[in-house]
Amino acid sequence: MSHARRVAFMTLAGICFVLGLIGAFLPIMPTTCFMLLAVWFASRSSPRFAAWIRRHPRFGPTVTAWEAERAIPRHAKWLAGIMLAMSMVVLAFTVNLVWLKLSLILGLALLGIWILTRPEPATES
Repeated sequence: MSHARRVAFMTLAGICFVLGLIGAFLPIMPTTCFMLLAVWFASRSSPRFAAWIRRHPRFGPTVTAWEAERAIPRHAKWLAGIMLAMSMVVLAFTVNLVWLKLSLILGLALLGIWILTRPEPATES
């Protein structure tokens, strides 16, 4: 891999990690998807950083569960469901265009169904 590409991937890994870290504290920001992206970019540019994320006590178990089993822990499903429901309520009261409102709510509902139908990890932390 070229040096420029390695630097670009490492930069993207860092940005995704920081966004995931912000998401751990702000309910409106997702955490897991950014951590998964951070690990993906880091594994191509800095295996040490990727391993550190996988071993992290807060983020590691969810990332490794997804990588190994394509599984989502129960607590993450509950949190995602609650946040999706809250988002649907906010959209219902704030978006004026009916077609857009219904499209967004349907999209979030389908996302929620997809999340709920993912298996749970064989070993929950």
